[in-house]
Order: sequence, then structure tokens, then C-alpha cells
Amino acid sequence: MADSEKLDLILSEMQGMKSEMQGMKSEMQGMKSEMQELKRRTTSIELHLENTTDNNIQLIAENFIELTNKLNQAIPAADKNLAYEVKVNYLVSEVDKLKKEIAELKSKIA
Repeated sequence: MADSEKLDLILSEMQGMKSEMQGMKSEMQGMKSEMQELKRRTTSIELHLENTTDNNIQLIAENFIELTNKLNQAIPAADKNLAYEVKVNYLVSEVDKLKKEIAELKSKIA
């Protein structure tokens, strides 16, 4: 192989490497633009979380506290109703017992 052939071979290899480097450079540019887009989207998500979501969570928490206070005010009334229900049920069962006893007494007397 002559020197000129060797130089031509080296030159063709160098040109191939140059074209590959150009391809890598264009791919890197694409990655760079994608990274910038990801950075922009991440910033947008952070702003949304900070401005919208955090505010909504705070509103929900405040309303929850208000509802809890209202529930706590209503519970004593519910407890009283439950106590009255138990008393009424007891009285109903006692009246039923008395009815049976009266019926037995009437049947003995008659």
C-alpha cells in the first residue's frame, strides 16, 4: 500500500469521524432543547403547586376545622337524643311487663 493510499484511507476515516461528530453535535442540541423544555415544565409545576394546590389545601383545612367545630357543637345534642331514646325504650319494655302482669291478674280474678 502506497503512502498516498494510506493518506486517502486516513482522510476518509477522518471524514467519517467528522460526520459522526456532526451527528453527535446535532443530537446534543436536541437533548439540550429537551432539557430546557423539562426545566420550563418543572418550573411551571412548582408554581402551580405553590400558587394553586397549596392555597386549595389551606382552604380545605380551614373548612374542615369549621365543620369539626360545628360537629362538636351538635354531638351533645345527639348524645342527649340517644339518652332519651334509651330511656323511652326502657319505659316501653316496663309498660309491656306491666300490661302482662295486669292481664295475668285479670285472668286470675275472672
